[in-house]
Amino acid sequence: MDKVAQIVEAAPTRVYEVASFYTMFNRTKVGKYFIQLCGTTPCMICGSEDIKRTIEDHLGIQNGQTTPDGMFTLLEVECLGACANAPMIQMNDDYYECLTPETTIQLLEKCKANDVPVMGKWGSLPMNGQVSCEGPLGKTSLTWKEPVPAAVAVDRFKDGTVDPSTVKKHMAY
Repeated sequence: MDKVAQIVEAAPTRVYEVASFYTMFNRTKVGKYFIQLCGTTPCMICGSEDIKRTIEDHLGIQNGQTTPDGMFTLLEVECLGACANAPMIQMNDDYYECLTPETTIQLLEKCKANDVPVMGKWGSLPMNGQVSCEGPLGKTSLTWKEPVPAAVAVDRFKDGTVDPSTVKKHMAY
């Protein structure tokens, strides 16, 4: 990091500030499979603590540790933006979603055998068999081909005044 600071002509503390803030910058070596477990509210409510415990027990490591063989590193992180499919992990660059303790162990065992599951159509892999964040009935909303804009009266403010009680109506809410 000192070399980076030298190249960009910045104080080393500035480079360390950035590197320690963003989870995408690793300041220590991570395992072949870098598991980032989402621990924020939606994932926690849906069982991320069970997933964390499963990973720790199955691999014999704790948060922030790497297995002795260098295969796995576990790190609990903030929201990874897949709340609809909680609980989830990001392993290296890929998302594994809708996890259960059982599917987590299956995933870890596949990684140990260098048989990592192929990503789904949308670049993630819900481990419950669904496609992306669609429910069991498939797509049930946003099914039109072209978005239809809301009807808004062109002359809605013709006299230049607005009655606060009608703002939502005027804004097409």
